Amino acid sequence: MTHVVAPAVVFLVAAAVLATTQLDIAIADRLFYDFDAARWIGKDTWWAKNLIHTGGRNLMRTLALLSLTLLIVASLRPSLARLRRPAGFMFACLALVPLIAGTLKQTTNVDCPWDYQRYGGTRPHVDLFEDRPDELPRAACFPGAHSSSAFALVGLYFLGLARSRKHALAGLGVGLLTGAVFAFGQEARGAHLLSHDLYSAFLAWFICVTLYAWPFRRSVMSGPDTRRVNRS
Repeated sequence: MTHVVAPAVVFLVAAAVLATTQLDIAIADRLFYDFDAARWIGKDTWWAKNLIHTGGRNLMRTLALLSLTLLIVASLRPSLARLRRPAGFMFACLALVPLIAGTLKQTTNVDCPWDYQRYGGTRPHVDLFEDRPDELPRAACFPGAHSSSAFALVGLYFLGLARSRKHALAGLGVGLLTGAVFAFGQEARGAHLLSHDLYSAFLAWFICVTLYAWPFRRSVMSGPDTRRVNRS
């Protein structure tokens, strides 16, 4: 209920609202696109392009590399053996989430907002579940792969379960907040709509919960609260 059913219900409700309303476009209109200047507020800005996009991408790659390095070192040194599975779990989350999101981007054939005629582009806005005209060129903007790499940090929630609910919620907060910042930067540039990043967030959650439940759960759990958490 806590880790699968409840998040799935929240996701389905939110996705249904975005799919049946113009909330996506309304948010982009009011928050991210300046019609007077005919430009996205984050277009070519240092904070959206250099800090959040390029810097954020490098940060997530660094964290993945650090997790892999810790996994290798812990595998070679018996004194660090207890860190091997947690490091492997986080590396799996940080690697698989953006990999799967990036693969989906290449198959869903959804345009970026900056390509919409509404925002100075050349293509009509086609909703996610609408039939896309065959004459339009291929697109690759759904879901948001950049924000998914940050949402992968929700894996920290599951590592926190080994200690306490407080640690778990702190890890969840780190993942959601970092992902939200990445999503904001991309939406401000016109690269994505809110729905793109919503799907990324829940994709990250369900990949991490799957990795935690199988095959990492028993191995990443350690410390005095392990038995109690496992029973719950």
